[in-house]
Amino acid sequence: MGQTVLDRAQAGDADAFRELVAPHREELRLHCYRLLGSVADAEDAVQEVLLAAWRGVGGFEGRASVRTWLYRIATNRCLNVLRDHGRRRPPEPVPPFVPPEPTRRGDVTWLQPYPETVVDPAPGPEARYAGREAVELAFITGLQLLPPRQAATLVLRDVLGYPAAEVASLLGTTETAVKGALQRARATLDRHRGVGPPSPGSPEEQALTRRFADAFTAGDVDAVVALLSDEAWLSMPPAPHEYQGPGIAEFLRVSTAWRGARAVHLLPVRANTQPAFGCYHAEPGADTAHRAGMIVLTLSGDRISRVTRFHDNTVFDHFGLPETVDARRKGRSPGPAPSEGDQLSFA
Repeated sequence: MGQTVLDRAQAGDADAFRELVAPHREELRLHCYRLLGSVADAEDAVQEVLLAAWRGVGGFEGRASVRTWLYRIATNRCLNVLRDHGRRRPPEPVPPFVPPEPTRRGDVTWLQPYPETVVDPAPGPEARYAGREAVELAFITGLQLLPPRQAATLVLRDVLGYPAAEVASLLGTTETAVKGALQRARATLDRHRGVGPPSPGSPEEQALTRRFADAFTAGDVDAVVALLSDEAWLSMPPAPHEYQGPGIAEFLRVSTAWRGARAVHLLPVRANTQPAFGCYHAEPGADTAHRAGMIVLTLSGDRISRVTRFHDNTVFDHFGLPETVDARRKGRSPGPAPSEGDQLSFA
């Protein structure tokens, strides 16, 4: 009988090891993103996970699947990152204008959007969250507010569907501890669950997204506010400022006044399974518009419940978005589920 891929990897064959782990690489990145909240941190973590797996594959005894073994390494690596560095807080950006007093200052300033490229393959029968819901920004934000081991327990149990006994083994704890951590985590996460969004690419989603894009690019603050739910929030990682109610309109009026005659161009993408835009600004009369942050919309029913404006242009690279766009090109409304990097603009 010929050697298996695992046999060859354990014998030191690097190509066989890459073949062994390749089917799991993207889901491991998503797993690390859920726990760390940052795509950049997740990618770094996956590199360290695969290095640790390569060093340890010779001792892998096969008592669990390769996938479960990799999840064990990834989960513990993320917990070590959180333990070593705490809640990573990037430098707070200095706005080019004086912002109004925020409704509150948020805690999750390291949050980044995630490209819509993968979902969890075949979660276990005990999974409690559907694949789409478990990637949405509200869910990822809620995880960041949990103690790390509670977050890991909830992801392993309710997203990936691992049995309690297996989660206890993965985390080096008891089933009783897993059940207690899970109860507390569920109670916290349930407070972040809102009305379900319309289906991806549905006429309802398209219409709401189109109306936001038209109003935002026109600088029509009243029209933007009219699309928001009564409980809507505006947040702007890595800035901690968060606004609700009249504060949203006040902030938008100040920022729109600062924008002045600059043209705004939006390239539609999807992030965290939600409608999103790469935002570009062009000076009056300029031929080229430059990166100016990314916007992700959280939809609830027929309204927008959160606008997340990421003031971090490095996130564009994860979506394959260009450095610049043609500022002379007039826009059209987004079609269903546009491709990443599809160069549509709203001027």
